[in-house]
Amino acid sequence: MTFDTLEKSYRKYLKNGTAALALLATLAASPMAQAQQIEEMSGTLPDGTAWLISVPADWNGVLLRDLDYAANSETERFTDLLSRGYAFAGLARHPMRTWQYDPQQEIHNLEAVQTIFEEQYDPEWVLAFGCSGGGHVSLAAAEDFSDRIDGAVVLSAHTPVWIMNSYLDGWFAMQTLLADAYEEAGLGSASDLRIVNMPNGAGADGRTFSDIQASWRSAVETLGATPEGRARLALAFAIGQWSPWQPADQPLPDPLTPEALADQLVASALRLTGTVGGQSRVMFENSASGQQLSGNEGIDYAAFYENASPIMKELVEDLYAEAGLDIDEDIERINSAPRITASDYALEYWGQPGRTADGNLLVPTIRVHSLGDNSIPYSLMQGYQALVEEKGKTDLYRQSLLKFTDHCGFETAETTALVEVMMERLETEEWPDTSPEALNAAAAELDLDEARFMEEDGWRVEEYNRTWIAGE
Repeated sequence: MTFDTLEKSYRKYLKNGTAALALLATLAASPMAQAQQIEEMSGTLPDGTAWLISVPADWNGVLLRDLDYAANSETERFTDLLSRGYAFAGLARHPMRTWQYDPQQEIHNLEAVQTIFEEQYDPEWVLAFGCSGGGHVSLAAAEDFSDRIDGAVVLSAHTPVWIMNSYLDGWFAMQTLLADAYEEAGLGSASDLRIVNMPNGAGADGRTFSDIQASWRSAVETLGATPEGRARLALAFAIGQWSPWQPADQPLPDPLTPEALADQLVASALRLTGTVGGQSRVMFENSASGQQLSGNEGIDYAAFYENASPIMKELVEDLYAEAGLDIDEDIERINSAPRITASDYALEYWGQPGRTADGNLLVPTIRVHSLGDNSIPYSLMQGYQALVEEKGKTDLYRQSLLKFTDHCGFETAETTALVEVMMERLETEEWPDTSPEALNAAAAELDLDEARFMEEDGWRVEEYNRTWIAGE
């Protein structure tokens, strides 16, 4: 369904009075609405997507458009901004999203809800705002659908082809380096360690995704307890440009203490066995008729290793020395392994506007990721920064890294500070100081929780390995 069709359908829906109550009533059922005197409107779009609009009595004229607002409106990230005068219009993720995921359609749905908002209110500024998939549609809107927004606050955004290629590299290295040892240890067949063509149910060999997870968990638990296994896991993480710090509720180890960092890396690998092949691979590939989304034909993994962050390269060297292994020999093993080919169909699907990103920003955008994100490698952000620079759009872009694990686990002070920074950029047409120190100071003034913006320092990769532009 095109946006024009969607919009016509929805206007008919409103005209027929199906949503009249939602549009006209101030909902007293919401505790948040009662406490803060918020006018709310809600309904369901023709494709089955739920939507919600909230406007505080002291509205400041700014509308925040968020993919996940309708499902999470009671969370502090939203309630704090509402208390500061910001209005929200957003969606709940479609119940069939796992099978029919399309960020382009999500952007059109957000535009449809914005249209409903604008029929009742006249916003001075509209910001795209959101995390993960919500971050992605905010970033994509800032490039290809910018006529409806003034700026974008992008939290932990995925970019499907980018992250699946990044995950493929690390998993491919782990599979190549651990499969023989897995079999020799009597843990199972090397073929058990599958990394692509994940089944929705049972595969042709009868193995389910749960079976594949269990095999990988056994491999990491057993081999990660050996010096050789720890070293090879570290090499895989370095090649994939993944963070070694992903376990929940664990402090960041001192990078100068290799054993502590290696312990965290093994724990990170164990956590990643819950999403073998990469978080959301099955969902992304379902959208493209189940076709393989990532490939590594022609990749030189020696070059990829050289692009690793200084901290990761030092860790790999320390662990390889301890294990008595040769890094170059193992990289050659990876380079010699049979390669995986991506589907042209899948790449064409995910290369369409709204489904990818290319750095050609048209409105001011600030993007943030956490160092220990267990779903999206933080290094994607650096690759995007390089594209922005290539496109000559640096005046429109700022980014920052935060020190925490988990995906989208931002403190309220962090997200509110980012919105306030964006508003200053829009109102003054100049960026305020967006250094970690300045962002932490801005967050501290909000009298909320402590912010965790950090310097990239030795975590910055030499170059992001997997920047992908459709058609190139």
